[in-house]
Amino acid sequence: MKEAEEVEKEASEESKTEETEESIEEVKEETVEEIEENAEEEKEVVPEEEVEEIKEEAEEVSLRRREEIPEEVVEERIYTIPLREAWRSPRKHRVPRAIRIIRSFIQRHMKVGWKVPLEEEGEEEGRVIISNEVNEWVWRRGIEKPPRKVRVRAVKDRDGNVTVYLAEGD
Repeated sequence: MKEAEEVEKEASEESKTEETEESIEEVKEETVEEIEENAEEEKEVVPEEEVEEIKEEAEEVSLRRREEIPEEVVEERIYTIPLREAWRSPRKHRVPRAIRIIRSFIQRHMKVGWKVPLEEEGEEEGRVIISNEVNEWVWRRGIEKPPRKVRVRAVKDRDGNVTVYLAEGD
């Protein structure tokens, strides 16, 4: 008798697990179907013109980033900046001083960030932006040994900002 009862219990447990597995599969199928339907409903139809405009804007932005082209170039010059003054500093201060020398050289020669006369007080127009490329070139041999000179391309945009890039071929 005990054996028969045990067999019945095992059979009922197996049927319960089978039922739960089947119900879980049904629920999974239903939820997958619901999710697919909701996804189809949520998809908005975007006109092809808007898609093309978005693609063109993305290409334009990536081109600017890749080639580092400012939006509108007003003036562009190539300078060879002597950095010998940086070598007169203590060893651990040479490259930071070289960067300051580059910034001041560009300010002086591109007329950026000069103080406004007392009559026309306001914000200073423009600033000097040194590109990562130039910074890495100056730092390439470490803090103690900056280059003796660096050749750069200074590009001034219509807002008065000057961006300094490494000249071609360097």
